[in-house]
Amino acid sequence: MVRSKNQVKIYDSEKVKWVAIEEIKAVWFYRDLMVQLVKRDIVARYKRSTLGVLWTMLNPLATMIILTIVFSRFFNMRSVYPAYIITGLITWSFFSQTILFSLNTTLRGSDLYNKIYLPQTAFVISVLGGGILNYLLSIIPMALIFLVTKVPIHPTVLLFPVGLLLLATFTLGLGLLLSTGVVFFPDIAEFAPVILQAWFYITPIIYPAELQLDIMGGLFLKINPMYYFIKIIRNLLYDGVIPSGLDWLIGFAIAILMLVIGWWVFTSKSKRFGYQ
Repeated sequence: MVRSKNQVKIYDSEKVKWVAIEEIKAVWFYRDLMVQLVKRDIVARYKRSTLGVLWTMLNPLATMIILTIVFSRFFNMRSVYPAYIITGLITWSFFSQTILFSLNTTLRGSDLYNKIYLPQTAFVISVLGGGILNYLLSIIPMALIFLVTKVPIHPTVLLFPVGLLLLATFTLGLGLLLSTGVVFFPDIAEFAPVILQAWFYITPIIYPAELQLDIMGGLFLKINPMYYFIKIIRNLLYDGVIPSGLDWLIGFAIAILMLVIGWWVFTSKSKRFGYQ
């Protein structure tokens, strides 16, 4: 029988042997649908808000102002503290919000996984795409703060997409891993905000990293993945220096390892999502 060129390709994870590999092919095949899902998530996130997507820019500004008033005098960084903090703040907001939205999206859509022909990772990837768009928009208020506090824009900003790619890779992997868990243990969605809040405070976002060096020899920095991503992005945007080769290597290794683990766990367990 001659196969029509216009024949619709149907994705069915039950019929493939190497699910994790086939999932990558399916994501590429349904890439146009991914774009539509990103648009849907953006609209859904702000549809009940009067200011809409402007909150993406207003939220980090408001938080930065509050934290600057409270903490700048303690760290002796009054003139440049707003620029220092907003660089880490928008980076952390991208990470934490993407994780939380991934959990909620997976919980709401878990009953659809075995009912529609769609790459299993589509919902989490669409959340990541929306998070990246929000992150890029939040760079606008960051640039404004840099201008006001007279922090220069350095040529190293050209390497920022590489740092963002590493962070996005890590975030996607962790989002997939936790999204798998939340289907089987919904309480993860309740614990996640608490864990992320604690993680925020042990990551040098509102204070210099040097303050942790005297605590167990900086152990909490060394074992904190987000420390490396925050450091890389802050080096590029705020400090104007190229991160060390070791920082790049650690960031790359953590990002790839987390993506491989998260992708494999999610795709191998997603067939059971509709039955939980």
